[in-house]
Formats: sequence, structure tokens, C-alpha cells
Amino acid sequence: MKTILAADIGGTNSRFAAFRVDAKHHLSYIESKWLKTRDARSFGELLDALAKSDLSVPPPETDIAVFAVAGPVEGGTYSKPPNIPWKIDVSNARDDFGIVNCRLINDFVAQAFACRSPVVESAKQVVPGRIDFTAPLAVIGAGTGLGQAALVPLAGGGYTAVPSEGGHRSFPFESASEIEFMNFLLQETGEPYVRAETVVSGKGLSLVHQFLTGERLDPAKIAAELTDASETLKWMARFYGRVSRNVALQILAFGGVYIAGGVAAKIPALITHREFAVSFQRTATMSHVLEKIPVYLNTNEESGLWGAALQAVQLLQHV
Repeated sequence: MKTILAADIGGTNSRFAAFRVDAKHHLSYIESKWLKTRDARSFGELLDALAKSDLSVPPPETDIAVFAVAGPVEGGTYSKPPNIPWKIDVSNARDDFGIVNCRLINDFVAQAFACRSPVVESAKQVVPGRIDFTAPLAVIGAGTGLGQAALVPLAGGGYTAVPSEGGHRSFPFESASEIEFMNFLLQETGEPYVRAETVVSGKGLSLVHQFLTGERLDPAKIAAELTDASETLKWMARFYGRVSRNVALQILAFGGVYIAGGVAAKIPALITHREFAVSFQRTATMSHVLEKIPVYLNTNEESGLWGAALQAVQLLQHV
């Protein structure tokens, strides 16, 4: 029996969980702990806070640690996340943190692995279609930013995940009113172009609402007041459906599209609203493709921990 420390380190929350894996590679969950990412001034300070918490398995006592982080990962050891004010470097984890075996992965690589785990069996189908288990799947999710990845089946069994920083691509606006919104965003953000995650994220919810109503409110306040008839909800559901459609077409995700992330978990109406499905299937050329691709809503905010743990199991098999 070996012990795994899995983590999902985002711009707002850092989630940690301890797992056990037996000789047959069966994974079992022990417990989890959530910390506020920005309460720590460094990655080392975050691990110190975890060690002082009530998690029953201290980091140095684990056989392997896999940290999923919201940003690009270099060489499995280094990341400078765009929405976290410090870098993560585990190239010398034994001396720096007392962890003998340690790996960094992108947070949506973890989410991708989780899509073929028991943790998403309860995911809700929101757009009809049929999963082809021999084809790639896509996972996308908004939180502080917008993550995405693909999971590709391997001929000999198992999967490989393909990371992405597609949340930083340009967002596609499609109408005169949306072009007005684009100009509003350029003025508000001062950025050279409007990124997808600026629109489809917690911050995006506030910006859409501000554009439509003139009110500057935080996302939680807006979420509490949304109704099916709300223009803010309609616009955000349309935008979320659009970025999901583009990801589905980009990788031909006949294995399904899975929506994860804190925004959808807290405001599932963004995905279940009719505007999402209409936008997802809106195309002049690819309706025969999109009508086959199902979309699922995964509201389990700890699914990334299971994905990181599954990656750890795979790594242990090669030790």
C-alpha cells in the first residue's frame, strides 16, 4: 500500500487530498484540505500551511506527490502560473520540501484524467450525444481563469493528456452588440486583445453584468440574483457554449466535452440554460459533428484531485 498526495492549485483555492493505492493499482480516497492560495506568499509557505493543518498525512510521509497547477508546466518541475503571484519549482523537492517523489502537471491535465474516473460518473448530461470511448475528450472549465485540456486514448490501453493554455486565446465575438462589449472590455482591461478567460470566468461574469446594467458587483452577488430571464445569464451561457463548441471542434471531441471549474459548480445555470446548448451547436458547416458530441456538467470541485491521483498511480507503475 502506497500513499499519494494530490493537489489542485488554483488562483483562488488550493485543494489537497491524501489517497492510498494498493498493489492492484486501486485508488482510495482518505481526506482533503482546502487552503486559500493567496494567503501564502510562496509555494513553500503554502506547503508549510498544509503541514500545520489537520490533514492526517504530512507531505514528507507520502510516496509520491502530484501537484496540478493552473498554468503551463515546464519539464514536470516548474511553473509560473498567470493568476498566482509566485512560481512553483519542485526540481529539488527532497531538500526544499522533504518530498522524495514529486511531479507538477497542468491543472486541466488532472481534470482530463478525472473525466475517465468514477468521480465524474455523476456528471449531468446537458447536450445530447453519444460518447465514443476510442476518441479524444475535451475538458474546459472557468474559475479565476479558463482551463482546458484533451484526453486521448492510447492504442495499448490507458490515456495521455494534452495540456493547453487556450484560455489566453482571443475570444470570438459574433454580433454588433458583442463588438460593443469587446470595445468595453478593451477599455476596462487595457489588454491588447480580449482573452477567452476574460469573458468566461468569475471576472467575466462581473464585466458582462457591468456592461449590461452599469452595476459593478462581485461575481457572488451577481450569481445570487440570476434568473433564467436575466440578460447577464443569457450572455454568459451563450459565451460558455461558444468556447466549449470551439474546443470540441478543435480536437473533434467525440469522447465528449466535460465542463468543470468553480464557476459552473457554483452557477450550474450557465451550462443548463438553453442558450448554452444553442450556442454550442450553432454552426454553418459542422452540425453533423456537433450533434454527435455530448456535453457533461461536472460540479465536483475535487475532481482535479482524483485526476492528479490517477496520474500519480500511472507514475508509480513506472518507478
